[in-house]
Amino acid sequence: MKTFSATPADIDKKWIVIDAEGVVLGRLASIVAMRLRGKHKPSFTPHMDMGDNVIVVNADKVQLTGKKRQEHFYWHTGHPGGIKSRTKEQILTGKHPERVVFQAVKRMLPGNRLSRQQLTNLRIYASADHPHEAQSPEVLDVKSMNKKNTRV
Repeated sequence: MKTFSATPADIDKKWIVIDAEGVVLGRLASIVAMRLRGKHKPSFTPHMDMGDNVIVVNADKVQLTGKKRQEHFYWHTGHPGGIKSRTKEQILTGKHPERVVFQAVKRMLPGNRLSRQQLTNLRIYASADHPHEAQSPEVLDVKSMNKKNTRV
């Protein structure tokens, strides 16, 4: 038997929309990362961009367990003494709440050029509406996959 290795002609990408309202952040990020890489497909090839285009809506209503809302995101400006931080609570209630979901998904992908290319297939919106209706995305119900995916 020969090992199957996908070529660009073998790749078919779908559009998937996921509603993040009430879903636990880590579980949502792991499902989205798996879909972006294409690991859910039987023809998965590690060195090809096999994944689907994923649209995440209601990113501001994502749930965090425990005391994770008080955890900090750190970054450095590049200047001496330029370390800055914000809590996840501040980011979720601020101007760009979708950045929490983006960072969670980004950190679940390997740190290479392919994963940066796969991240371009991810679209995250804080509200329930999105401009990708023309692609007729399929709805992926993350809440019904496992009862632990939601937080009451």
